[in-house]
Amino acid sequence: MKDLTQEEWQKAIENEANVEILDVRTQEEWEEGYILGATLIDIHQPQEFMDAINQLDKSKEYYVYCRSGGRSTQACQILDQMGFEKTHNLQGGFSDWEGKTQQD
Repeated sequence: MKDLTQEEWQKAIENEANVEILDVRTQEEWEEGYILGATLIDIHQPQEFMDAINQLDKSKEYYVYCRSGGRSTQACQILDQMGFEKTHNLQGGFSDWEGKTQQD
């Protein structure tokens, strides 16, 4: 896992083709807004979280965020333990995000 600043994160997701963005917050948090292109996988739903992780392509790079960086750090550690080699955590999380967002 690598911790990235907002600037590093934005450059990386713009320049990499094989990228997946994971939002590990709750559904309620997601509905308030999320980073463009993200997929919601709520880490507070352990079985659903693990089922979703098991479906992911380990050859891709995963950029993971939550509200402030704690849950995404935990999610990256789980991914790393499961054999994912390229995981990136957004420092400060969605709370500090200044890039493009979307709302459902």
